[in-house]
Amino acid sequence: MGSDSEVLNRELSKMTDDDLLACSKEFLVQRLRKEESDKISTLIQRGRLIKEVNKQLQEHLLEIRELKVVNQRLQEENAELRDLCCFLDDDRLKVKKLSREWQLFGQHASKVMREDLAGFLKKLAELERLQEGLVKENLDLKELCLVLEEECVSRSDNSPAGSSELNLPCLARDFGDGSSSTGSVGSPDQLHIVCSPDD
Repeated sequence: MGSDSEVLNRELSKMTDDDLLACSKEFLVQRLRKEESDKISTLIQRGRLIKEVNKQLQEHLLEIRELKVVNQRLQEENAELRDLCCFLDDDRLKVKKLSREWQLFGQHASKVMREDLAGFLKKLAELERLQEGLVKENLDLKELCLVLEEECVSRSDNSPAGSSELNLPCLARDFGDGSSSTGSVGSPDQLHIVCSPDD
């Protein structure tokens, strides 16, 4: 068997019964005290470790609760954003539909305006042709009135004074251009010049 120091360094659980019987009482008491001291130190150290683990566990639980609160808030924000996206998508579809309707309306309005403009231009061309015809007819009537007026004045100069046979009314000039100071043809205030034919 080895010396007491070697036995002291060995664990009791590894010592045989013969080794224990061979040891003195003082050695066994010392060994028991040492074992108890080691166990107490181990228990204290284990308690400190358990306390530290519990502390860390509490911190982790607190962090988990905070993360749950943050997660709940994020879920609510996510739901709000989802609703907002749905609302904006509905508005986008409505605006797209309205834009399409306005586009179709604009195309239809443009087509109608082109057709109306073509009709107006056609009517304007017809009115211009009619106006040209009226201007030409007015010029012819002016020339005719001038001839008639000259003939009337000539007959008036050649007829005897006071003759009333076959009196012909000679209308004053009214060419429709504002040159006459009298009313229009056939009006009550029309000025008449009496023309007598030759005897």
